[in-house]
Formats: sequence, structure tokens, C-alpha cells
Amino acid sequence: MRLCPNCNSEVGTGNKFCGNCGAKMDAGSKAAKAKTIMFSQFQQKMARLVLIKGSGQDGTTFYIPSGEHIIGRTEGQIRSEQPDPFLSPAHAKFAFDGEQLVIHDLESQNGVFIRIKEEMYLNPGDVFMLGKQVFRLIESQDYNEPAPEEDGTYFYFTPHMPSKFLLVRLLQGGIDGDIYRAEENVLTIGREGNAVDFPSDPFISGNHARIEFTADGFKLTDLNSRNGTFFRIKERRALYHGDFVYIGQQLFRVEIT
Repeated sequence: MRLCPNCNSEVGTGNKFCGNCGAKMDAGSKAAKAKTIMFSQFQQKMARLVLIKGSGQDGTTFYIPSGEHIIGRTEGQIRSEQPDPFLSPAHAKFAFDGEQLVIHDLESQNGVFIRIKEEMYLNPGDVFMLGKQVFRLIESQDYNEPAPEEDGTYFYFTPHMPSKFLLVRLLQGGIDGDIYRAEENVLTIGREGNAVDFPSDPFISGNHARIEFTADGFKLTDLNSRNGTFFRIKERRALYHGDFVYIGQQLFRVEIT
């Protein structure tokens, strides 16, 4: 291709005249430069899910281009290398909403958990996880004290101090287990030296997380723990580069390019 010396239009190599203005082409006409295509014309968001092994090293990488990608035990494009009984058949869906990667919980049995960044606010009924422990936040007035037996007799129970919230530890089968009442509107969780300790849980740091009632609501804070604190999402949630997502028993790091 050459450039017309009169109008600067592109002219075929074998043409003697410009097809735009009719000017005569000569041998000295400059060769046309290739047009530059803007990035926005061909670039497309691409995401990767990097499986984190038990040792903390990177494992299998799953690529998420445009379209929908389902992770599940028996359905979808993303499958666990090892059988995971905590995954629902179709557990969650990854998709791009424009340029934003989002995840949808497909009404799974065990939910989708995302690692919090330093702190976040919770609502009563929200579920969060640290180490192997899963908790549900309950506002005190939403909790009913035990009722008497049929003959009107109450069981003995430990007296409690007034507080703004309770934490219920969820046990196998989704049943309520231990109940922890916050004193002075603050409750810390860890392996040792906290209001609530789990010394036998190797995935919990010494001082792992804190939840407190503030003027702005119930604030959950990760105390620079090694393995992080995760909250269970409701419906869809935006994901960003560097996020960690826990699904079934699989931990993934999100990478977006």
C-alpha cells in the first residue's frame, strides 16, 4: 500500500491513480503505515482461579474468559481434582458483568465464602468462618432463652451479662452448637488468650478475629491472621484481583487481567 501525495489516502500498489481524489501516483509515493488498533478494540477481561494447596502453594489454574462458568461436584466446567463432599452438584457460577467478575451462589448447601480485607460490617443472621469454625451472628433480642419443661421446671443455666450480640457455632448438619455471648459488646476469637479460644484448631491464629458492636453496626475485623477470616455471601458478589474464595473445601485465589 502507498499514500496519495495529494489527499494522503491509501492506494493499492498497482494503481496509477488515487481512487479518492484521482491524483496521479508516482514511484516516490510513501508506503502506507499500518493503522494502530486501540486496546479497547480487542482486549477482553480474563480471570484465573488458582487452587491453593494445603501447603499454601499454587495448584491447578482454571481460566474464566467470557461466558458463565460453573463449579460443582458433578456439573460445570470447574471440577475438584479430589472428591469434595461439601460441594453441591452445581455450587456456584462465575461470570463477567461487563468488565466486572462476579460470583453467584447457586443455592448451594454450604455456601460461598470470601476472605475479608481487614474489616467489614455484618448483619444479624450473617455467617462467617475462621479456621475450621463457622459462626452465625445473632442480635441478643433475637435469641430466645430456654423455655421451661412441661411441668414448669427450668434447667440450671449460667447467668449472663447483657450484651448486644451472640455468636452461635454451627455444627455438622447445620445445627446450632455452642453459644458465645459478647461482654462489653466485644468478642475476640483465637487459639489462646481470647474471649473464645479453639486451642486444637491449627488453622486459627493466636489472636485471629474480633467482632464488636459499634455505632455503625456489627464490625468483624481480621487481626492479621495467617489464614484469614471469611464471610458467607448472599446471592451475587463482585470479585477483585487478589480475592480469596472458599467453596466446599477448595480455596482459590482470584487473578484478573
